[in-house]
Amino acid sequence: MKKKILLFGLCALSTGLAAAYWPWKTGGDSASELTLYGNMDIREVDLGFGVDGPIDQVLVEEGDRVEAGQTLAILEQDAFLDAVQAAEATLKLAEARLAEGVHGPRPQEIERGRATVQAAEAALANAALIHSRRVSLIDAHERAASREEADTTNAERLVAEADLKKAREDLALLLEGTRREQLDQQRAEVEAQRANLALLRYRLGRATLKAPTAGVIRTRILEPGAVVTANSPVFTLALTDPKWCRAYVNESDLGKIRLGLPARITTDSYPGKSYRGWVGYISPVAEFTPKAVETPELRTSLVYQARVYTCDPDQELRLGMPATVTLLLNGETRTPPASLSDYCKSP
Repeated sequence: MKKKILLFGLCALSTGLAAAYWPWKTGGDSASELTLYGNMDIREVDLGFGVDGPIDQVLVEEGDRVEAGQTLAILEQDAFLDAVQAAEATLKLAEARLAEGVHGPRPQEIERGRATVQAAEAALANAALIHSRRVSLIDAHERAASREEADTTNAERLVAEADLKKAREDLALLLEGTRREQLDQQRAEVEAQRANLALLRYRLGRATLKAPTAGVIRTRILEPGAVVTANSPVFTLALTDPKWCRAYVNESDLGKIRLGLPARITTDSYPGKSYRGWVGYISPVAEFTPKAVETPELRTSLVYQARVYTCDPDQELRLGMPATVTLLLNGETRTPPASLSDYCKSP
């Protein structure tokens, strides 16, 4: 008799231990409800500057709640500002050159070109006349001019012809305006300078670290004075939207749940208080019971991960907090909203 009593006690104890180590066990108060057990989960992101440089200011502490767009830290700005100013000046120079090419020469420049041609024509006529006189004197056997003087005047006449040709070509270029290829080159230079300025302004913007979305600063990794490289983490941000309970559903209960199914979430930390939510994700892949459950029988059970998103306006639910999820199987299935904020605002 004593052996039977001892055996019965051991069986009862092993049953109790198995239940204690099975936090994802499902059940329900009635056919209209399904109870799951899990933990609160959120997403975390590592935030960093997109550029290199020393940190000038760190404006938040661990545990601070931040809003989307809030400034968290700033690098030293002088080098970035100087680079932007230099690029702005270079862009203005390129734009001025392009405008000059598009508008072409001014009327005064064309008139000056014509005057230069006229002066060159007069100089050529004078040089030709002088050279002709020298040659005529030599041909008449008058020793008034030497052969050397005639050669000199001939050279001067040739120079005057070249000057006239150059003046006429310069005037023709003025009248034609800027070449199309030159305008294309100037436009390309302007676009290149604009792209460079945009890049430097982007780098200047990344020298100020802002929160991409609302959340809580979980870890402050670096301090003022630290030199950071591009994208090295400075903070770890815990996102408060969305927030969900990660639970596991037995294979036998999988057919009872569906996306959009309403739910209630309760925790031991806030007894008597429930948070409304909805099933937002059901894993398409089965997995074995997590290895934290040591019982051999339970380790072989297949389960499916489910995420039950919840509204937590007072930010009471914390990462890893154990929670109980009650799925309302007969509740109205709602189309999953675009964001959890939209769901929480709805009645």
